[in-house]
Amino acid sequence: MYRLCYSNLGLSTKSMAEHFLRRMFSQKRNLPVLTLFTKDPCPLCEEAKETLEPYKCRFVLQEVDISLPENSVWFDRYKCDIPVFHLNGQFLMMHRVNFKILEQRLAKLEQLDQ
Repeated sequence: MYRLCYSNLGLSTKSMAEHFLRRMFSQKRNLPVLTLFTKDPCPLCEEAKETLEPYKCRFVLQEVDISLPENSVWFDRYKCDIPVFHLNGQFLMMHRVNFKILEQRLAKLEQLDQ
């Protein structure tokens, strides 16, 4: 999507990336990172991502595929427990989205950010 928009403006791929990063980091508030530990296929992970849609403006979703060789540590730890979520690098929840826990932690981070 960005490529089409920016290529019409005559920007190179490098310029597009720089522009995107500038816009992303120039926001006043840094969004927390919600990391989803997943693998393919994972129907529970897909379901969890869908249920998180209403919250997506409050965090950046990062997915870690535990089946990749470079993520073997996470595979050993979470192979039977996905989906697993970390918020800003700290364990948050596993198996299903717990909205109470998510809401509490996001609210706490938002208070600290003000």
